[in-house]
Amino acid sequence: MPYMGYYGIDMYYIVLVLPCVLFAFWAQSQVNGTFNRYSRVMSRRGLTGAQAAQAVLRANGVTGVSIEYVAGKLTDHFDPRTNTIRLSASVYQSTSVASIGVAAHEAGHAVQYAVGYSPIRLRNAIVPLTQVGATAAMPLILMGLVLNFGVLIKVGIIAFALSTVFQLVTLPVEINASRRALAAIGQTHMLDEDEYGMAKKTLTAAAMTYVAALAVSLAQLLRLLLIFGGRNRDDR
Repeated sequence: MPYMGYYGIDMYYIVLVLPCVLFAFWAQSQVNGTFNRYSRVMSRRGLTGAQAAQAVLRANGVTGVSIEYVAGKLTDHFDPRTNTIRLSASVYQSTSVASIGVAAHEAGHAVQYAVGYSPIRLRNAIVPLTQVGATAAMPLILMGLVLNFGVLIKVGIIAFALSTVFQLVTLPVEINASRRALAAIGQTHMLDEDEYGMAKKTLTAAAMTYVAALAVSLAQLLRLLLIFGGRNRDDR
């Protein structure tokens, strides 16, 4: 019979997944709070986020990258398909320490592509596969349970594992982009020492959200494996 937990309660979720979900909520609140705090601190040199991103590119000898405005809050990203850094309203024209840190981080991704940083190219290559896996995993597992068809459950778990691999590859990519950003900030002296510390705290808080996402994904994968393993033993 299928795993039902204790008195119908999924103990694997409570013990494994829930703490990671709570950690993810905490990490998201930290990044929002840290960004909001340091977005009120204007840099003494008065560089905007867009100018900071351009400075990081120049410091690394990277050319041909566009910098554009994008709507939304913290929607900043680098698009390798068009070689474009897109900065949100709270970053593009802002001279805050937090905005400079975020903009420099996105420029760090552009530098990664320019120098052929392997993990980011791997992440980009597996994106389509992981998107399909993340979408199909739970429906496949549910169908396998309803139809009592173990192969579908296995395929569903493999599909979910692909999304976990994506999170695993994403974490070092994001940490490396922040390191490149902070190195360029220090090299170009676009921030004073105390401001540098604030930018670093902003990027460290952002990195924690990726740590949390990986933790949630790993915990969920372990939960599925434990449930599936238990079901196999019950079916013998």
